[in-house]
Amino acid sequence: MAEGAASTQRAYRAPCPGCGAPVEFRSAQSTHAVCAYCQSTVVRQGDTLARIGKMAELFDDFSPLQLFAAGRIQERGFTIVGRLQYRYQGGHWTEWIAALDDGRIGVLAEDNGAYVFALPHELKRAAPAAAALQPGLTTAIDGEPFTVGSHQQVSLVSAQGELPRLPELGRPFTVVELRSDRGLVLSLEYEAEAPTAYLGRSVALDELQLAGLRAESAKEEKGRSFACPNCGAPVTPVLAESRSIACGSCGTLIDLSAGLGGELKHAVQDEPVRPLIALGKTGQLQGVAWQVLGFQHRMGEVPGEDEQFGWSEYLLYNRQRGFSFLVDSEEGWSLVRPLTGGANLSKDGRLATAQGKQYQLQYSYKATTSYVAGEFYWRVERGQQTFNRDFAAGNALLSLEQSAGEQTWSAGSKIDSAAVAVAFGLEDRKSFFKRSDAGPVSLAPRLGCGMVILILVLLIVLLLLLSTCSARCDPRYENCSSSSYRTSGGSYGGYSSGGGHK
Repeated sequence: MAEGAASTQRAYRAPCPGCGAPVEFRSAQSTHAVCAYCQSTVVRQGDTLARIGKMAELFDDFSPLQLFAAGRIQERGFTIVGRLQYRYQGGHWTEWIAALDDGRIGVLAEDNGAYVFALPHELKRAAPAAAALQPGLTTAIDGEPFTVGSHQQVSLVSAQGELPRLPELGRPFTVVELRSDRGLVLSLEYEAEAPTAYLGRSVALDELQLAGLRAESAKEEKGRSFACPNCGAPVTPVLAESRSIACGSCGTLIDLSAGLGGELKHAVQDEPVRPLIALGKTGQLQGVAWQVLGFQHRMGEVPGEDEQFGWSEYLLYNRQRGFSFLVDSEEGWSLVRPLTGGANLSKDGRLATAQGKQYQLQYSYKATTSYVAGEFYWRVERGQQTFNRDFAAGNALLSLEQSAGEQTWSAGSKIDSAAVAVAFGLEDRKSFFKRSDAGPVSLAPRLGCGMVILILVLLIVLLLLLSTCSARCDPRYENCSSSSYRTSGGSYGGYSSGGGHK
């Protein structure tokens, strides 16, 4: 039967053909639903429902969103009525189906812990073939310049509630995401012969004025612990979306991308690096409370040069803001986060423009992950490689990280080293946080030629003394013995952060 709804829509309710429980459709555009009682997948056929199968069980993604949460976007109210959970090579992500009061159906997609709200978009011309849209390619679609940010093979693993579409469970198809420097995100889903297009932009949960969010206490931690496959110690992921985690006892890196059941792929890590900021610690940075979830040390190599350099990255998490990266390099500390949109590169690649600001290329290098601790929302592997480009405009930073299937832009700014120490309650260790950017550069113009020559002579004498002395190990930067730890210290380069868009 049909009955009046609070919005301009009319709700339709019918008994589930699998168990008889009521299945409700709040939107006239919804064609499928998943029974909340027996997980039957049903399709709407006129005034009746037909059972077409059974949906796989949902995995708990610990999202603050849930069915029937309500909010506002562009002065329109909406209600979350469904959820689709996808898996791809690097992990998984969730799309929430939002029924707007004006009858349209939108998608609120999780993106690196942030969110993109998108609506169906009718393309003026046929979309290019999926194979032609590889990461890094710049093209114009409907007159808007876009850069391909992601090209992935995905498959539906589970669904909930009512849905305007329902891809075949487990069947892989291609999803291409294009991003503009204006922050627009165009998603093309090549599930059928003609791709389905959605156009949206980044949103924050607080600006959506959401009510009915899941309470923090609703998290189910039961069954999340497992024994480390190397040493047997208990390992407990904090977030269900974590794709990689390192054992806190032996440092073994464990791949969680296939779930916790069965044999877990793992790799023993030698030469461990001890983070300056402990995992799990919470600190206030730029007015936001961030918790340290993960840590990775990375090595860089400039093409054509033999020397390597290193830097460290802390993965930070805030329930409302998603993920950010605190980067520790020799040039200083910085706080960056992945951009929802992209950036425009000049023809020679030396200038990048993002959100109306122009950045100058500083470094180009190959980056390799050398050590991992904690947990990450993407699958991290030791030896994982990307090609990075770092740009700067004063204290503002911009970086591009490219892998085989994705390119990610990140933006942020430099942070005073003392502020980082204070933020995490480590004032007594401020000296360990100091980097080369903390030097008294303001005094440089006052130095005369005689002083400069004296400094150079002292440096030469110091180098001669070091060359004749026996080698001494600095535990902050070196592995002094096969069983010792080395603490993370800033190194040259490294504005870039790991991670992806999903």
